[in-house]
Parts: sequence; C-alpha cells; structure tokens
Amino acid sequence: MNILKRISKVFVVLLLIISILLVARELAFTGSILPPSPLPTQAKIIDIHAHIAGIGAGGSGCYVSPTLQENFRFNQYLAGFGLTRQELEQHGDSIAVDKIATRLRDSRAVQGVVLLALDGAVDTQGELDLPRTEIYIPNEYVAAQVKRYPDLFYFGASINPYRKDALTHLEQAKNAGAVLVKWIPNIQHIDPADPKLTAFYQKMRELKLPLLSHTGQERSFSSANDTYGDPKRLELPLSLGVTVIAAHIATTGKNQGEDNYQRILPLLPQYPNLYVDISSLTQINKLGFMDKALREPRLQGRLLYGSDFPLSNMILTSAWYFPLNLTKEDMRRINNIPNHWDRDVALKQALGVPPEVLTRSAAVLGVN
Repeated sequence: MNILKRISKVFVVLLLIISILLVARELAFTGSILPPSPLPTQAKIIDIHAHIAGIGAGGSGCYVSPTLQENFRFNQYLAGFGLTRQELEQHGDSIAVDKIATRLRDSRAVQGVVLLALDGAVDTQGELDLPRTEIYIPNEYVAAQVKRYPDLFYFGASINPYRKDALTHLEQAKNAGAVLVKWIPNIQHIDPADPKLTAFYQKMRELKLPLLSHTGQERSFSSANDTYGDPKRLELPLSLGVTVIAAHIATTGKNQGEDNYQRILPLLPQYPNLYVDISSLTQINKLGFMDKALREPRLQGRLLYGSDFPLSNMILTSAWYFPLNLTKEDMRRINNIPNHWDRDVALKQALGVPPEVLTRSAAVLGVN
C-alpha cells in the first residue's frame, strides 16, 4: 500500500507540474515572430548551406579523421543523411548524394541546393595535412556529383587559402561551376584576418565568388580554434570587396569578452557586401536567435536561407521547440511533413521568416 501511495503522490505531482506548464504556456504564448506570408507563385528557393557525407568509399577521395569517426556524433550525422556506414562501404560515398537528390526532387518548396565541399588543414609547406584534418570533401568529388544532378545542385567549393597553389585551385573551382567558397576556419585553421590572404581575396572578388564562412563557436567536430570564428576577422575580405556570407550569424560563443552575435552587427552598416544565413537558427541550442534576427534592423535585406543539412534533419531541430510561437496544431502539422526541406521551410515560414529571405540566395549567388 505504501508503494501505491507513493506512486499516487508522484502521479499527482506530475499532473500538477504539467498543468502549471500548460497554463504558463498559454499566458506566455506570443505567436509567430512576424506575421507569416505565403511564397510568391514563381518563387525559387535555394538552400545555400547543405553538407554531404563521405568516408572515401568508392574512390571519392573523402576523408573523416579516426577521432571523428569514433566520436558519438558521427553515426548521428550519418542518420541525418539517412545513411549507415555499411551503405557507404557497400555502395560508395555517392549514395549520399543520390539520397539527397531523391529528397530534393520530392520537395515542393526548395528547387536547388548548394552542396558544399570542405578542404582540410594545410601544413607549413602548403600541402594537405591529414593528421590535422577533421573532415575533407574534395572539390573534384563534389563538382562531379553536382554534374550528375545539374537540375538540383550547385557546386560549393572549398579551398584552404594557405595551399601553395590556392589561386590555381580557386580558378579551377570557378571553371568547374563553383558558386561560392565555403570555409569552417575553426577546424581548417584559417585566420580570415591574415594579410597573407589578400591575393586570395582579390582573386575571389575578380572571379565573383562569395565566401560562405562559419562564424561563432564550432561544436560539431572533436576540436576547434574558435578565435578564427570571430566575425570581426572577416573585415579584411569585406574591405577588399569580397561578398561574404557569415554562416549562422555568429550566434554562438564569445571573443574578447563579447558575444560573437553582438560583434557582427556593427559590421552590417559598414559593409553592404556582408550577408548572413539563417541556417541552424531553429536548432534547440539557438532558441531565441531567430527572433533576434528577424527583428534586428541591421539584418534587414541581408538574411539568406540555408538549412545546415543534415543537422536540420536531426533531433536538434523540431517544431516542438517553439511552443511559445506555434500552436499545437501547427507544431504537429510541421513535424509530420515527411520531406526534410519542406519541413524546414514550413517551420521557418510559420515563425515569420519573410518570403524574400527564402528567395534572396539566387540573386546573391548570381544564378538562375
């Protein structure tokens, strides 16, 4: 009987807690950040921030460090792609691209995705340094995969500017159809503020290749130098006329005692060539930042759509994380959308992301 009484008391306490939370939600409910707006009929949405997976299977040239492969995150990332290690080993790395293509072709909302290569760290001789590299997705591999699905994908190149032949790689990437250059400086050991990179930035401007650079902390890998994620370190390429897209709006971490998000905002009025993407802003670790981004006057006209796939297809992201902005019916409806890209766009639309944010990427990248 004592056990039954204890269980009853626990049950009553739980009911009380749930009731209090439900009442608190009703009192604190604010609705969408901005009034949701439908997309124009002929709108074209391009996701400028989507990763691909590869372990080197099938001669892809991709590489994932043993440390990262042994990390608990690795299998979670593969699950986000809808993959297993066994599938990659059996069918080759290109199966990841095939699966992404199938999902994208089924999407009603998104018409194109920029698939991102990722260069590795570089040694003092300007050569690829695999022992210091977390992940390496070669340009040649991504460019070849994009050519298999030219109606769906755009090529996002990645060149570590410390390579001894970096300018040649940059021209090769442009000739192969690259629409931007992607960096994660924190793990590639790139200092965006290094004056030695001036010639590289000048070539980027000449080739009209935007720089999509991670800003803020980096916690998706086993180690990182977060000093290089300081958005203020992007002032050099901005001052040289490079179009820069600061990924995630620097919404994590601090530098020099100041939040990285606060460090990027003063740069926007100064540099009209600075854009940001909203990838990752619906993740549970970024709650509140979508609200800040949509209400910040300095970000108006600078926001671009990105998903950060596969992170957007993992437990990190869910409509259920927005009970103060979305009704129960909306959260249920959005979470039940089977297609990842349609679900991602529907969530952002419901939160109040304006149509022009979702459709601006094509103009910034200069693509049709």
